[in-house]
Amino acid sequence: MNEFSNQVVLITGAGSGIGRQLALDLAGEGAAVGVLDLQAEPLAALAAELAGKRFAWGLADVTDRDALGKAIVQLEAQLGPTDVLIANAGIGLETSALNFRAADIEAQVKVNLIGVANSIEAVLPGMIKRRRGHLVGISSLASYRGLPLMAGYCASKAGLNGMLDALRVELHRHGVHVSTVCPGWVRTPLTENVKFAIPSLMDVSEASRRILNAVRKKRPFTAFPRPLVRRVRLLGWLPASWGDWLIRRMLGGYVK
Repeated sequence: MNEFSNQVVLITGAGSGIGRQLALDLAGEGAAVGVLDLQAEPLAALAAELAGKRFAWGLADVTDRDALGKAIVQLEAQLGPTDVLIANAGIGLETSALNFRAADIEAQVKVNLIGVANSIEAVLPGMIKRRRGHLVGISSLASYRGLPLMAGYCASKAGLNGMLDALRVELHRHGVHVSTVCPGWVRTPLTENVKFAIPSLMDVSEASRRILNAVRKKRPFTAFPRPLVRRVRLLGWLPASWGDWLIRRMLGGYVK
């Protein structure tokens, strides 16, 4: 029997990119899929593509706690209680030290960290009561170290890792699994406007396959692709001055 067959999986940020591909793949594996995003048009198109599957969609901003909670209640009324939450909604804004705006940091923290917390709050009490469930946070290799032009994104994803680590330890005895997933660069709308050469850019279908493999096996932490993981881990192990020098070399003329 397929691991996801007849499970209710809720995905935030499913209008495009990784979230959309996860919805397609999970529906293909027999899951009942509920999706949320900000815009109706891409979700309606996804619904048409998944005609005949157990699928429901709703509109919600993950930073609006009350509206998000109500949207999730409506989805669960159609599909049943959430077995797996994939908190995927995220944004990335260039955050340069030369044009530093606290508002850009705030926007990314609100979506990438607080938005995940809001999503978890909506489903976790039910999971604890049923003594089963799985919380999955889509983080990033950018969580490993602060990177130039990505201060807000790195900070928000590092905070997400810390929150999920804490929840995982505490929820273990309640039957609720917690997984942190750190992809590298994936070909999505989020990476379309990146100015520097992107290393190891991965197709969204391959990213989805790896994410679902980690979820299926209930891995506490997953990072990919392996060559890029080794590089970012090395940056964390090196003295800060060496790591800074390597990053400047990697980014070429974009950071002096």
